[in-house]
Amino acid sequence: MTGPDRSSLEDRAFLEDWAVHSRIGAVPGTNGVDRQAATAADGEQRAWLAELLASHGFTVRRDEVGNLFGLLELVPGAPYVLAGSHLDSQPTAGRFDGAYGVVAAAHACFRVADEVRAGNAAARCNLAVVNWFNEEGSRFKPSMMGSSVFTGKLPLEQVLATTDRHGITVREALDTIDERGAGPVFGPAAGREVASYAEIHVQQGRSMEEDGVTIGLVNATWAAHKYEFVVTGEQAHSGAALMVDRRDALLGAARLVVAARELVDDFAPGLLHTACGELNVYPNSPVVVASEVELLLDLRSPSAEVIRAAHDSLMQTVDRVRREDRVGIEIRAEHTWDQNPYPEAGVELAREVAEELGLTHDRVMTVAGHDSTNMKDDVPTIMLFVPSVAGISHNLDEYTTDGDLIAGVRHLEGVVRRLAQGAPTGAAPSSPAEVA
Repeated sequence: MTGPDRSSLEDRAFLEDWAVHSRIGAVPGTNGVDRQAATAADGEQRAWLAELLASHGFTVRRDEVGNLFGLLELVPGAPYVLAGSHLDSQPTAGRFDGAYGVVAAAHACFRVADEVRAGNAAARCNLAVVNWFNEEGSRFKPSMMGSSVFTGKLPLEQVLATTDRHGITVREALDTIDERGAGPVFGPAAGREVASYAEIHVQQGRSMEEDGVTIGLVNATWAAHKYEFVVTGEQAHSGAALMVDRRDALLGAARLVVAARELVDDFAPGLLHTACGELNVYPNSPVVVASEVELLLDLRSPSAEVIRAAHDSLMQTVDRVRREDRVGIEIRAEHTWDQNPYPEAGVELAREVAEELGLTHDRVMTVAGHDSTNMKDDVPTIMLFVPSVAGISHNLDEYTTDGDLIAGVRHLEGVVRRLAQGAPTGAAPSSPAEVA
């Protein structure tokens, strides 16, 4: 079957699978989900994905850090076109963030695989779908954990030993849901290589919806600087201790939170985003002045110069708070990167596919981090967006229309088809074999 009838059936199959997956880990009475990494809900959705992939002839493998892959060998010995995103969520979150990219990648690969098997398309590369472990970083820090291990940016043993707030390690959590593999799935030891990577995601912003754009061609990431502060003071009775004697760690942390927000006003509108996403207070008692606060804070901007200026200002505030509030402030960990482009050849390939399909498109930068930001440093990578209604994200009310979801799958299908034929680099794959 070809033409509109085939497309309609494929679109319906995607929406049906999407509806089933959206019920996993659903938060009662809402449209959102809670599927944090290596929880029971994550285990349930991973089992569902593995069954879906296997039903379409893909071989399912997990690596040592819990990245889940579906592999389809079309050309023995050739490298793989890898497509996917992440299934894990924030504690109470929308059902689209990340998960759409995995289900869309699966269906895009199913469609291309069916064409090749039927002799209606050529392939010089194999196909693979990936669900990256712990992209969100809500249960285990840092975020993008699975793709960081995959690309060698984080050591495996360090990640496996990382604990959540209850002291459970990544290793223990993955073993509990039986999702930790015994070895690598890609690389020399596994005998498989990645030729290119593609990822599609909901935008998590509202510019595309406002501009009437269906496909976002992601051409760069914003610059960012992330900090893990530890503010230390001294416990005291919250009523009896004289104010002049107090060394209040929570007060010091609060000053950093406020200072980060006020930094935004030092720059032109839209040039700096700041946030404090997590506070852990000890002893967190109603009658005790806090002695320690762990604080996660980040700065984001399209301009590396803005990030540096904001950092310098924040450090001045840190020095002042140390002095005036008599607290210790340590930067336990930090991570920074400049604005980072995606390969231009991939952006152009994605534009051509959008033109062929008659989909409105435009270049757009990503403010949020994605697994593709790790992958693009290693292999030719394409990042795509579909619109988010009102830009709502990391929220139970996150939403993207069925029409935009379908358009994104069709576009990703076209991208995967071209990548499987050797684009965008034009370089020959490791094997000269070809099937049609």
